[in-house]
Amino acid sequence: MDKFEKLKKTLLTLLMCVIGILFMSPFIWMISASMKPEADVFIYPIQWIPKHWHVIENYKEVWSTNFPLYYWNSIKVTVCTTALSVLLSSMAAYSFSKIKFRGRNVIFVLVLVIYMIPSQAILVPQFLLFRWVGLFDSHFGLILLGSFSVLGTFMLRQFYLGIHEEYMESARIDGAGHFRIFWSICTPLVKPAIATYAILRFIWTWNDYQNPLIFLRTKTLFTLPLGIQSFADLNGNFYSLIMAASVSAIVPLLIIFIIGQKQVIEGISMGGVKG
Repeated sequence: MDKFEKLKKTLLTLLMCVIGILFMSPFIWMISASMKPEADVFIYPIQWIPKHWHVIENYKEVWSTNFPLYYWNSIKVTVCTTALSVLLSSMAAYSFSKIKFRGRNVIFVLVLVIYMIPSQAILVPQFLLFRWVGLFDSHFGLILLGSFSVLGTFMLRQFYLGIHEEYMESARIDGAGHFRIFWSICTPLVKPAIATYAILRFIWTWNDYQNPLIFLRTKTLFTLPLGIQSFADLNGNFYSLIMAASVSAIVPLLIIFIIGQKQVIEGISMGGVKG
């Protein structure tokens, strides 16, 4: 029986490795293509390891355009949006979970109803509103647009609900108010969940194409998704350059995930225990 279980685990591990390699193959091909001369990109069979290296030339060509400006725009918008969204979602989650006020559950249900509305359905009203208040074609408007997250509020509320009331009662006895309880007691206890949401928010904002496409018109304000699209329009036949731009664009996402993967695992584990 033990031999059968070991064989079963070995076969399952091999199957997972094969599936993982299949999922990683487009990513590996993208990296490989970014390091080749254009003539070698579509050689069949695929040369996973380039015979002729063209790394410096490809990446130098990409970064000699407006790509650094697009990169900076994405960093600015993404970092500001993530920080503001985490703060607002945490405060809303604390309010809906730990502060008792009349109509709390009704308001929370209304917030969840808003999440059921597709974002595409409210693009026109948002566009008209932003034009009217003067936030159209600005990074500040784009940051505000992504700073209010129903999903973040709902997700963090579930973790705040898991905090025992004894902690809060002890803080109240010591004279702490809601802000002190929120900042010094509750938030540190749900730090893995906040880190998980922050990473997800960062990835969503960094990869966002729809909102910058609708709410930005000036090319100097473009974020990376729009910048890569503009770069592809100008260099549509040079796939090695497009792949180099794409590899450059995903580097911050890899760094963020590597740094925060421990917190993500802890956040998922906390959610599993609560479930």
